[in-house]
Amino acid sequence: MKLLPLLIVLIFCLACGKPASNVLRIGISAIESDADVVKRYEPLRVYLEKRLARPVVLRTATDYAAVIEALKSRQVEVAYFGAAAYARAWLVTQGQVKPLLATLNEDGENGYHSIVVVPAKSSARRIEDLRGKSIAFADPNSTSGYLAPSFFLKEEGFEARTFFSKTGFGGSHETSLVAMLNGTYDAAATWFYSETRTNPLRMEGKGIIPKGSTRIIWKSPRIPSSPWTVRLDSPEEFNRIFAAAVMEFPKQEPEAFQFLSAQRESGYSPVEHSAYEPVIRMVRSNLDQRKQP
Repeated sequence: MKLLPLLIVLIFCLACGKPASNVLRIGISAIESDADVVKRYEPLRVYLEKRLARPVVLRTATDYAAVIEALKSRQVEVAYFGAAAYARAWLVTQGQVKPLLATLNEDGENGYHSIVVVPAKSSARRIEDLRGKSIAFADPNSTSGYLAPSFFLKEEGFEARTFFSKTGFGGSHETSLVAMLNGTYDAAATWFYSETRTNPLRMEGKGIIPKGSTRIIWKSPRIPSSPWTVRLDSPEEFNRIFAAAVMEFPKQEPEAFQFLSAQRESGYSPVEHSAYEPVIRMVRSNLDQRKQP
């Protein structure tokens, strides 16, 4: 592990401290600022405390590796992160994690896409037009922000290392798009759930970027949704109770759920590890590619 991610993991884990035995710690990978994540997930935290009759603490980190390491090292009992982060967690723990639930889109489906966007004023209309240009990815462990676009673009004949003149990591989906619009990169990779739920639209709604300032020029095949994940040795009784509580959250607390999902999700459904096996192959492919000289 490189020094910077290691320091982030240490800070993340030290912040967790040694909890009381009944405290439930949930690790969440932030695709936006920590403050925004805490604000959106606070209604769910409060609901879970009432439903489970135990203290619930949220642990957020903008670095995906920090949440993976926290789950592995038992600093959190549950983790919520992207499909690729789940695949990476499964690999680094040698299969000692499993998914419980996956988020359902507003159309009731399990899945989303990676997209490549450019500034609205860009002359690029398709991915081929970015040959020799630069692209900002989100995070090395981000599914839609790096692993999926790298994997699927390579399958289409556009290997990132040779097709683009420069690649880099913005640190998050939001900072990558801001860097692109500031002129540091020609394009950026991010997420797409539906025509009305994309990262550019979310950023526009938050006032981070101007409306209509980006344009989509490429979209990946469907990727499994982000899973609620536990370690393989997590007690089955806890898994059952936790999964039931989260699945009933939209019905029991509809306003809180709409706030959390920004009215862009319909609920949660059980999911098996097999749904993420293609993503594990994708992660392995990207890891092998990084090892190449």
